[in-house]
Amino acid sequence: MHKFYIASSLGNIEKVREVSKRLKDKGFIHTYDWTKNERAATLKELKEIGEKELIAVLEADFLIVLLPGGKGSHIEFGIALGQGKKIFLYSQNDDINNVETTSTFYHLDNVEKIVGTVEDLLERVSLEKE
Repeated sequence: MHKFYIASSLGNIEKVREVSKRLKDKGFIHTYDWTKNERAATLKELKEIGEKELIAVLEADFLIVLLPGGKGSHIEFGIALGQGKKIFLYSQNDDINNVETTSTFYHLDNVEKIVGTVEDLLERVSLEKE
């Protein structure tokens, strides 16, 4: 399990880039880096990006979701869930464990919740390579 995909929102681009770089430095393979895309201006461009992201999620051994995420990241979460892939769900705060605001899908067996710092996330994900 060495290939990963990171799902998140546009507001988290720098954090996605940081996590990606640090994992690649450890020998992991990023299946697709959506942060390099320009903002899509047409439906055709959206479709092309969507196709690349779908393939990347399917090719990944595991998915990392950096919250807060947008519509796309939750769709990617669903694709990975449906494929039975390991999902690391990262949040800086404990909102994902608040029964009033969480998603039912965050608590399934193949979803590992990580609350804390990016260091906490990287430490846990790094164990996947061992």
